[in-house]
This record gives sequence, C-alpha cells and structure tokens, in this order.
Amino acid sequence: MNRHLISAADLSRDDALLVLDTAEELAQIAGRSIKKLPTLRGRTVVNLFFEDSTRTRISFEAAAKRLSADVINFSAKGSSVSKGESLKDTALTLEAMGADGVVIRHGASGAPHRLAGWVRGSVVNAGDGTHEHPTQALLDAFTMRKRLGDLEGRRVTIVGDVLHSRVARSNVLLLDTLGADVTVVAPPTLLPVAIDTWPCSVSYDLDGVIPKSDVIMMLRVQQERMNAAYFPTVREYSRRYGLDGDRMAQLPEHAIVMHPGPMNRGVEIAAEVADSVRSTIVEQVANGVSARMAVLYLLLGGSEPAIGQEVSK
Repeated sequence: MNRHLISAADLSRDDALLVLDTAEELAQIAGRSIKKLPTLRGRTVVNLFFEDSTRTRISFEAAAKRLSADVINFSAKGSSVSKGESLKDTALTLEAMGADGVVIRHGASGAPHRLAGWVRGSVVNAGDGTHEHPTQALLDAFTMRKRLGDLEGRRVTIVGDVLHSRVARSNVLLLDTLGADVTVVAPPTLLPVAIDTWPCSVSYDLDGVIPKSDVIMMLRVQQERMNAAYFPTVREYSRRYGLDGDRMAQLPEHAIVMHPGPMNRGVEIAAEVADSVRSTIVEQVANGVSARMAVLYLLLGGSEPAIGQEVSK
C-alpha cells in the first residue's frame, strides 16, 4: 500500500482486498472481553478534525486504541486554528510532536493532499469537502462482502445527493476497482458536472433500477451545503428518490439497504426501511472500526496482527 490514504483511487484491487481481509481478521476481537492488540504500541495517531463529526472521529479513535496506539484528539474549535493558525502551521506542530499518523477531516477539498506534503507520518483522509471519504467506502465494501460475498459483478445503486457527497465518489471508485457494477440515481441538479467521467452508469429513474439492485445505498440530502434550490420541495424529493416500504418490496430477496449516516428519516429513507432486517446501517458503524483498524495497521506498519495476542487496558 501507499504511505497515505487520500483517495479510494490510491488503492489497487490487491490493496483493497488486503484491507478487507485484514479487517475481517481484526474483527474477531470485537466480541472479546479485552478488545486490544499490541500491534501499534508506541505509535501516535492524531485525529485532526476541522469539521464536526461524531461517528467518524469516535470510530477512528476506537480503532487506534484497540491497536494500542496513543491517540491525540485535535478539534479546530478552541484551538489555535480559531486564532488564525494555518493548516501548515498546525501540520508543523504535529510534526514536532512526532505523530506517526494523522487522520484529517476538513471542509476544504484537497486539504489531506496538502497535509501529506508537510508531515513525515501517514495521512488518512477522513473526509475533505465534497471530494472523498475513502475509509467510508472501505467499511461499506466490507459490509457488502460480509452480507453478499464476492463483489465481482454485484449491482450497486447509489441514490441521492451525489453532488455534495464525498461518500458517493469514494464508493464509486472503490466498487469499480472491486469489480462491482455501479449506478448512481439522482435528479440532474444533484449530479456533478463531470459525472460522465466516473466509472458508473447514471439514471434518473429509481423505480426502474431497484428491481435489478443487489445493494441500494441511500445518501443524505446535505442541505447545509446547498446554497440554491436543487429540488422543488422535500416532499417532492422524497416521493421521487426516497426509499419507502413499497420500493423496498421491489428489491430482490437477497438485496440489502445501506446508508452512511446520519440519516434524514422520512426524506431519503423511511423509518420502516432504516429499521428493517434488510438494513445494514448499524452493522456499518461496527464494521467501520474494523476497517479503520486495518487501514491504520497497514499504513503505520505495526507488528503482525496476531489475533491470539491481547493486552490489558
């Protein structure tokens, strides 16, 4: 693997399968009374979050601690960033502290790429602007593989606010690498201009795609990123692109429903769908820790992940 994980495109097929296989092995410790391994003992991981996040930050923190790494949580609020410190100055501070790995979430697309040029440690992109979120794609692929087996030839449909979604871009790239057939479904106003360069098909008709889908992934409508009217009303959006019980009934019997969270219940996904047996939303959160453990282990070059080994808290 490369020294950094900035984009899902950084992963070759062998790299992606290595992460997924390693995550499968590391997931075995989740059911143990002591959920720690000594693989990254002595390494320091900094969670550098310039955007609010609960699910992703806690997931990375849990992943690092389960591998026995020292974790430093850095929030832009209340830090020197709020006093005007630049990203580069923050990076130089982390470098002086001897950070082995930096997990960064930033509102500006490209920030992780810039950071990677300023620090010697490994940089993991935990979401940058509307660009990418590669570890979310890895945990999604891990979840799909656990439910459906090999992803080669599987039909994955990604629905909703593709324009503002870093999750969509990373999933399209990774799933294409793993051999899946991806279709994105959205109103034309919520598709990026360069969607024709993505390795996926495009449809505006959700009802026409649902019966052929092995996986349907609903995206949150990111109203906080919208500065214009991208659809007439929320009710109209939900009617045309929301997943309710009637639409779920049209899915093949084995198909699963996914959502990267947080959800807008009643907008892109109905409560009855989110809480159904087809839904993998809770599994995705649990699998996120295993996938991020695998990424940190492989990037930071820990000792062999001997699952038989445990360390006390």
